[in-house]
Amino acid sequence: METPRFRTYADFWPHYLRQHARPATRAWHAVGTFTGLGLLGLAVATGRPWLALLAVVVGYGCAWLSHWLVEGNRPATFGHPLWSLASDFRMAWLLVTGRLQDELRAASRTNQ
Repeated sequence: METPRFRTYADFWPHYLRQHARPATRAWHAVGTFTGLGLLGLAVATGRPWLALLAVVVGYGCAWLSHWLVEGNRPATFGHPLWSLASDFRMAWLLVTGRLQDELRAASRTNQ
């Protein structure tokens, strides 16, 4: 399955959100993102670089497994790695600040 191409991040963002339609997918992404950030912080604080590698494995592992096992689609990382990474952080922030539902509603109204 080929990943759609987008000219701007503003065009990509609604697509990204539609690829995370199920709450469990978003929850697993948040678990991976925040655990990965915690491990990265721990790597810096303790001087143990292997924790930084573990952060990447945990972060992407949780996200990718949620796509394959929960959402049933292909992770956007494979087609848009940098925009996907930025969107993971954006989605996690919107989730913890209680503003994600508005973004999801807006994304569902945009052209697919």
